[in-house]
Amino acid sequence: MPRTAQRQERISIRLSPQSKRKLERAAAYADKTLTDFVVDVALQKADAVVREHEVIALNAEEWERFQELLLNPPEPNEKLQKALEEHSRVVRR
Repeated sequence: MPRTAQRQERISIRLSPQSKRKLERAAAYADKTLTDFVVDVALQKADAVVREHEVIALNAEEWERFQELLLNPPEPNEKLQKALEEHSRVVRR
């Protein structure tokens, strides 16, 4: 199925003539339409930003520590107990 058939949403942007010419030139070098180029680049950047905020990367030592805490969690301290009590008070099931 062609890419254009899948598009249902629209956005509108305003930019300077110089910026538009630069994007058109880059799109031509990439052998893409201006729309395809802008959407592809924007989605690549969006993926990077989302990954930066939603993915936790651990080195080997941190991973081992994380697993150890999952398998052998520490006893709840006073602060955690208060947080659980507050959660029970606020969240109703």
